[in-house]
Amino acid sequence: MKLLFVLLLFFSSAVLAQETELPEKFKNDSTLMLKVKDTVHSPRKAALLSLAPGGGQIYNHIAMPKGKKKAFWKIPIIYAGLGFTGYKAIQNQLLQKELKEEFMFREENGEINLQKYAQYDAQGVLTLFEEARRSRDLMIFAFIAVYGLNILDAHVEAHFVNFDISRDLSISLSPRMHDFRTPGLALSFNFR
Repeated sequence: MKLLFVLLLFFSSAVLAQETELPEKFKNDSTLMLKVKDTVHSPRKAALLSLAPGGGQIYNHIAMPKGKKKAFWKIPIIYAGLGFTGYKAIQNQLLQKELKEEFMFREENGEINLQKYAQYDAQGVLTLFEEARRSRDLMIFAFIAVYGLNILDAHVEAHFVNFDISRDLSISLSPRMHDFRTPGLALSFNFR
C-alpha cells in the first residue's frame, strides 16, 4: 500500500512538473491521473526524425505558426542532393570495377578486353581506375555531408520554431559620455 502511494505521488508530481495547464474540470480531482501532452518543440526529436531524410523538416514545418511555415521546401533539395551523390557514387563504383577488370585482363592475357578502352595502354587504364576511385570516395563523403546537413538543419531550425521576431523587440545604439571625460557607446535592448 505504501509503495502504491509513493508511486502515485511520484507519477502525479512528474505529470504536474510539466508546465501545462489542466482544464478546470480536472483541477480539483486529485485522484484522476491525466496524461498531459508535452507541448514543447524538441530539437532532439527533430534531429532523430531527420534520420529518415526530411522527417525533421516536416516535424518543424507542422509545429511552426501559420504565417511562418518555411521548412517544407528543403525536402526536395535534400532528396536531390542524396540522390545525385548516391547515383554518382554507384556510377563511379561500376566504372572502377569495369576498369579493374580491364586492367586485370590485360595483365593476364596481354590483349584488350573492351574496345572502348583500346586507345589507352595499361598505365592509362590504371590512371582512369584511380580517378574513378577518387570520384567515388568524394561522392561517398558528399552523400554523408548532405545527410549530416539534413540532420543539422532540422536540429537548428527546431530551435527557431517559437522564436519571437515581433516589432516589440528592438536594439538601439547611442553615444554616451562615461565619467564626463571618456566618450563611449550605449547599447539598449527592449523586450516588450
